[in-house]
Amino acid sequence: MKTNRTGLLIFAWVWVGLPFLYGVVELIRKVTQLFGG
Repeated sequence: MKTNRTGLLIFAWVWVGLPFLYGVVELIRKVTQLFGG
């Protein structure tokens, strides 16, 4: 029971975290292009 719930929690964090991390990386790339020329 506890292991299953932990796996679900990890899956939820990955599910939310990966698109968020991708968005942050893309934002940083756009900002560096904007200010870096």
